[in-house]
Amino acid sequence: MSIINIQEKLKLFSDLWSPKKIGELNGQQLLLAKLKGEFVFHKHENEDELFMILKGTLDIELRDKTITLTEGEFYIVPKGVEHKPIAKEEVHVLLFEPLSIKHTGNVIADITVETYECI
Repeated sequence: MSIINIQEKLKLFSDLWSPKKIGELNGQQLLLAKLKGEFVFHKHENEDELFMILKGTLDIELRDKTITLTEGEFYIVPKGVEHKPIAKEEVHVLLFEPLSIKHTGNVIADITVETYECI
């Protein structure tokens, strides 16, 4: 295992809504993503999903409320909860989730990523 510099990894890509895998441990994966605009409402039936904000502000719209996260904060979306991330400006996030998770959960959309690129 080598040291991973998150800021250096973020410099390696510019595409939005396409998480990049930077590590795995105990059946979990760490993903970096750059977000801007609106994602789709979706849910993960069997997996929780952690969003940690590295840069910017992210709204996570739930069916009954909106969670607003800023740099240094994280939120865990419980399994089975519909959510839609919204980034008014570019946001950098670290995602921590099981290896089995699907990018857009129960929804197939134009932005669905089948396999995460490792960087």
